[in-house]
Amino acid sequence: MVWSLWWVWIIGAVVLAVLEVLAPTQIFLGFAIGAAGVGLGLLAGIPGLAGSLPALGITFAVLSLIAWLVLRPLMGVRKGQVKHFEHDINED
Repeated sequence: MVWSLWWVWIIGAVVLAVLEVLAPTQIFLGFAIGAAGVGLGLLAGIPGLAGSLPALGITFAVLSLIAWLVLRPLMGVRKGQVKHFEHDINED
């Protein structure tokens, strides 16, 4: 089962991190952190992860959600923040 190999999750994390750079939506980074967490958990030999697709999926989802919730206030638009443009780029 390819999903229980740690390096597959790490490669998936790298691919998601590259997607974040190409399309900065601040959601791929949370998924990349979740995939890296699962990969590191498999590498460390955390019991219950290896061989269980539902456990891997739930762990990935929970880690991704936690990462997104932590990153959102740090990188996202803050409450009350509005972007103001002082001039038009088409003007001198």
